[in-house]
Amino acid sequence: MGFFSWHTQDTNKVIWNCYGDGTSTVYMIDNQGNQWREDNYGGYGVFGDKDYYELLAEMNGLKNDDSEELRMAGITLAYSKESHITPNLVSNPKRKWKNKTPKDHAGQGHWKA
Repeated sequence: MGFFSWHTQDTNKVIWNCYGDGTSTVYMIDNQGNQWREDNYGGYGVFGDKDYYELLAEMNGLKNDDSEELRMAGITLAYSKESHITPNLVSNPKRKWKNKTPKDHAGQGHWKA
């Protein structure tokens, strides 16, 4: 499986993974005000022990006891044309959640594109 990476939504900085050009602290926030802090992003969509795509699925009312199936449902929803809400990825933990999808990083957080 390849890397997942984005730009932060408040500063537009690349979320580098730990195999590339150095990481910085990133926060993933949901529409309920929960947040997960990640200091060393591994590149696979997990921020502070919470999977981005599982959270996306949960935020949209999808449920499954199998975390891999829930993750796949979130990935499918994220890349569909179906209306949905998404987690935010930000540098500032005080940032309020907005219903805006994070911008993908073309280099997958591994090299400068």
